Amino acid sequence: MSIIAPSLLACNFLQLEKECLMVNNSEADWFHLDVMDGRFVPNISFGLPVIQQINKVATKPLDVHLMIVEPDHYIDDFKKAGADILTVHAEACIHLHRTVQYIKQHGMKAGVAINPHTSLDCLQYIIEDIDLVCLMSVNPGFGGQKFIPHTYTKIKQLRKLIDDRNLSVEIEIDGGVTELNAAELIKAGASVLVAGNTVFSAANPTEVIHRLKLA
Repeated sequence: MSIIAPSLLACNFLQLEKECLMVNNSEADWFHLDVMDGRFVPNISFGLPVIQQINKVATKPLDVHLMIVEPDHYIDDFKKAGADILTVHAEACIHLHRTVQYIKQHGMKAGVAINPHTSLDCLQYIIEDIDLVCLMSVNPGFGGQKFIPHTYTKIKQLRKLIDDRNLSVEIEIDGGVTELNAAELIKAGASVLVAGNTVFSAANPTEVIHRLKLA
């Protein structure tokens, strides 16, 4: 059964505690937290103080996705803020292996995200050291974008790479995930679905999470 990670980027921040409690009480597995710096992506979201507050009420793992430059400077801070899984972008890390090691040394699971145009080749020599690959299925920086179809091919290729090496690495899909494509994403080989607007714009978010869980 797939892991569902609602993205709080799409929630009502005036009701942040209420939205967190909804996720706690739903069938969701993780909280997905997108951190943007206005440099790696053309948008700014939220950072450490907000994550610290979310961590006070969250009863499920915090899956923190760093869309920032020079993430090494902040790994210790995100651990202290409550991150359980910390994902960095391959495109943002000059020394990706060292960054992954640093995340692991801080007791967090390590993820690597790649943008839609980025080849899976960049994972060949890091895949055995990480816990998760986040495939961006939209261009990072803004919520509510349409899913990029070639993501299905990347999922299948990545699943083969993982299975051929007999690894246990989650394949997370971030961007444009809906009830209409969830089942096909899982069939292609994905194991974690990040859903923002699909969940938080719904009249009954817990019911949507339930249906995604069954995909």
